[in-house]
Amino acid sequence: MLEGVQMRPLVWEEKTLLCEFRLEKGRRLPLHSHPYEQTGYLISGQLQFHIGAEWYEATPGDSWCIPQDVLHEVVVEEESHLVELFSPVRPDYLPQSPD
Repeated sequence: MLEGVQMRPLVWEEKTLLCEFRLEKGRRLPLHSHPYEQTGYLISGQLQFHIGAEWYEATPGDSWCIPQDVLHEVVVEEESHLVELFSPVRPDYLPQSPD
């Protein structure tokens, strides 16, 4: 996880994973892509999304969907609280079982 990003997996099953995120103001999640469809809902805060070739502003109550393998980045304009659903499940976001 990146500095300034807190993530907590909430619930998951075979095909989907729901996570809660808290993002610190002023952080930037760098341009990246992944093989997961990512759908989110902003509870509080303000985000700027760069998805593909477009920039979008998200304020509380807004939602988004990022197709798999599409380049995207996020600028955190205000401390933000959000939930995101990933499909298929991201194994790297699941809790690690103690060995």
